Amino acid sequence: MRVFVTGATGFVGSHLATSLLDRGEEVVCLVRDVEKARRMLGEPFPEFVCGSLTDRETLRSACSDADVVFHSAGLTTARTREKFFAINADATQILVEAVADSAPKLNRFVYISSQAAAGPSKQGMPRTERDSPATVSNYGASKLEGEKRVRDSGLPWTVVRPCAVYGPGDRAFLTVFKLVRLGFMPVLGSTEQELSMVHISDLVDALLRVVKPITQSQTYFVSHPETVTAKALCRHISSALSPGKAKRPLVFGLPRWAIRGILSVTHAAAGLAGKSTFLSPDKGNEYLAEAWLCSSKKLEEDTGWCAEMGIEEGILDTARWYREHSWL
Repeated sequence: MRVFVTGATGFVGSHLATSLLDRGEEVVCLVRDVEKARRMLGEPFPEFVCGSLTDRETLRSACSDADVVFHSAGLTTARTREKFFAINADATQILVEAVADSAPKLNRFVYISSQAAAGPSKQGMPRTERDSPATVSNYGASKLEGEKRVRDSGLPWTVVRPCAVYGPGDRAFLTVFKLVRLGFMPVLGSTEQELSMVHISDLVDALLRVVKPITQSQTYFVSHPETVTAKALCRHISSALSPGKAKRPLVFGLPRWAIRGILSVTHAAAGLAGKSTFLSPDKGNEYLAEAWLCSSKKLEEDTGWCAEMGIEEGILDTARWYREHSWL
């Protein structure tokens, strides 16, 4: 099977590409930096195509005769709403048009979206695919628009909405691990915020399963059924970093006015440096939500998939990897 993967140097895309290669698939990856991709993926190497999501000719060549396309690339931080939409929606449009032109035998276009496209939930009430989207950030809105572009493309599609993803190689949670190791963790929101999470190994397994006929033209949330609060997550991390020690980290929530102020300052500072950041005013609505819960029952019923890595085991696995690779 010939598989085209975008975002292969990202957290999700790199794990997905490696798993596809391990299965013996013919894998083509769109990357900006071939040497970086080689270091990340290791041998056996997939076929690398150097280019961007806005380069129509490169895309047509890269996805030529693909059986499956996994679209993992996208922006998770940006300075403006327009930049989010330029990549997460408009570039997705360019990609689906390239696939339509160059992959006549395509079996599936899998768009890796985000729970942010659906929006937060109420405590104790996981979102399902039947719920109407209620995005609260520019990132979420751009991913939702990306979903629409895929659904309207005329291609055989499946949309996957992972919740918070963690595991070996993830840099987003690394900062949390480092702070917890110091003995404290300021939470941007309530320490009782409820979260759904999924280990990268379970997410990749889900992605590999959603190319079945029954999943065509369907949208799926992907999460472990366990609910964890922000406070409990920090304590799991502390236990993984210092097994057997009774001391717990100081986990505290910041008041809303302080959070809004911090996000404004960090956003401005990043702008002066010509960078984007997760700590932006737009992300404040995500941080302050009471819960980010979603249900994977539909995915389980349609594919037989079941998340196997629980939070405690998954955090231990992640901490072990960080240590082995000198990230901690």
